[in-house]
Amino acid sequence: MGRLRSINFLIAMMYVFFGGCTTKEQRQAFQEWVEQAHAAYQMDEQDTAFGDSKVVAQLRPAELGTHATVDEYLAYAAKHNPGLEAAFHRWKAALERMPQVQSLPDPRFNYVYFIENVETRVGPQRQRVGISQAFPWFGKLGLRGGVALEAARVAQARYEAQKLRLFFVIKKAYYEYYYLGRAIAVVRENRELVKYLEGVARVRFKAAEASHPDVIRAQVELGKLDDQLRSLEDLQGTVVARLNAAMNRPIHEPLPWPKQIAEENFSVEQDQLMAWLGESNPELRALRHGIAQQRESILLARKDYYPDLTVGVDYIDTGDGVNPGVSDSGNDPVSVGVSINMPLWHQRYDAGVREAVAKFGAATKTHMDRENELASDLKMATYLFSDAGRKIDLYRDTLVPKAQQAIKATDAAFRAGRALFIDLIDAQRVLLQFELEYERALADSAIRLAQIELLVGRELPRQGETP
Repeated sequence: MGRLRSINFLIAMMYVFFGGCTTKEQRQAFQEWVEQAHAAYQMDEQDTAFGDSKVVAQLRPAELGTHATVDEYLAYAAKHNPGLEAAFHRWKAALERMPQVQSLPDPRFNYVYFIENVETRVGPQRQRVGISQAFPWFGKLGLRGGVALEAARVAQARYEAQKLRLFFVIKKAYYEYYYLGRAIAVVRENRELVKYLEGVARVRFKAAEASHPDVIRAQVELGKLDDQLRSLEDLQGTVVARLNAAMNRPIHEPLPWPKQIAEENFSVEQDQLMAWLGESNPELRALRHGIAQQRESILLARKDYYPDLTVGVDYIDTGDGVNPGVSDSGNDPVSVGVSINMPLWHQRYDAGVREAVAKFGAATKTHMDRENELASDLKMATYLFSDAGRKIDLYRDTLVPKAQQAIKATDAAFRAGRALFIDLIDAQRVLLQFELEYERALADSAIRLAQIELLVGRELPRQGETP
């Protein structure tokens, strides 16, 4: 028993010195992050219903009612989108990788049977049983855990980036669908107006108060509006298919027209947006964790220059000695052995270090390049958002009311014989253009706001809210 306790103590000390080699603070921080990651994973698994295929099967397309908001579309997509589910399971797989790389290799059991007994003074040796355990060099397990930890953080950040990209796709398609519905309604209203004007032109032509070209112009304008209306109506199936695809619904499943979108503005300065981009953008966070992963890989590659240790214990089954009265006759010896591998091929280890250094450099430059691209995208998105807001104010408060007044004034002048029919058609065409531009600016504003939130990785406080 005393020998066995000594052997167990030796193996335990070998694990402490060769297997772990991480500080108490590092192990505690690692464990806390793993617990938080698992908690977040369980929360998302419950929210997205990824964990229960029966739950997913019970969620039918009928869940989206006739007055579904964009938030309901987002919730539905989070539960059903297969791309997001794939990213979720990649994160789950990365979490399960950490305990695998941090554990010791499996112990090796050895058995030897002597076909011819080995005769010794104390008796014949008949068979030998042994067990050995390999221990990586100081810090290897800790560094492997560090690499796996950063890989799990990369997978988590990529999952969050996938979710934000999906939400942006849904929002953009939703707002485009809103614009399409409003454009169809506006063109229909203008078509009815032109039909009325064409009727007026025909009546006046019969009464010899208008020329035949006036009737032709009205009919040509009516034909153009009919063509525009058919094109817009045919586009509905394409936009609906895009929304349904993002939500993993049948692409031909009908969707109700969005009723209204709010005109919103945020109260955040440009410098704060840029700071949030660097801090919260999940794509950049994934790249930063990738840099940390490659940094740990460099340290791990340098550990290959050092040998690994293997500790073994052998037990030999020995029979009774031939000569009676021999001391220790028939005793079964127990031996403890230590072996190390010999890392002689330095060219291979040098190449491994160079490879890790090159990957670290690539990860660093990739992060720098992507950060520059995203900063440029954010700058452009904020400009387009401001420009869309300016256009909303211009068309809603000035141009559309003026165009409506111009229609009424031109119609009155035409009836009094002080304006030509083409002036009336031109006024109608201008009103149609301004009304469509207003709806386009309203949809663009919502799309750019969604893009800014995608880039900064968080929901922005609206005007009047505290950041």
